[in-house]
Amino acid sequence: MSDLPESPIEERFSAAVHNTARGWRLLIDKQLKHLGIGQAGWMTIAMVAKAREPMSQRALADVVGVEGPSMVSMLDRLEREGLVMRAPSPTDRRVKLVHLTEAGTALYKQVKQQANAVRGALLGDIDPAQLEVATELLELLRKRIEEQL
Repeated sequence: MSDLPESPIEERFSAAVHNTARGWRLLIDKQLKHLGIGQAGWMTIAMVAKAREPMSQRALADVVGVEGPSMVSMLDRLEREGLVMRAPSPTDRRVKLVHLTEAGTALYKQVKQQANAVRGALLGDIDPAQLEVATELLELLRKRIEEQL
């Protein structure tokens, strides 16, 4: 039993969100080690694969949560490995759009399979109604955060 006062629920919640998100990424990263790609690489590939249309380097940096120069370095590496290619935008030649190559698409399928297995193991026995409520809360918080940025 601790002599420290119990933290208010808001502090517990923010710590839980932070630690859970970090742990989630680390667990998926651990599952993907055999593919020879780190967290920043698989997240970049996943975001490109999930995009409805090719993304600019800037937009990709924003969704992955890194600075522009870091994304350029990541894309340089992924391009050297034959996983992505960059092409000028048809509407603005200063903008480079990122596309997956065949090898990148194949790697994404493996990433998705492993991520689905992790999701299934972690969420499979949780009541779908609880999962729905938790998801809606997190989406609301994400929206509020985006409005403040």
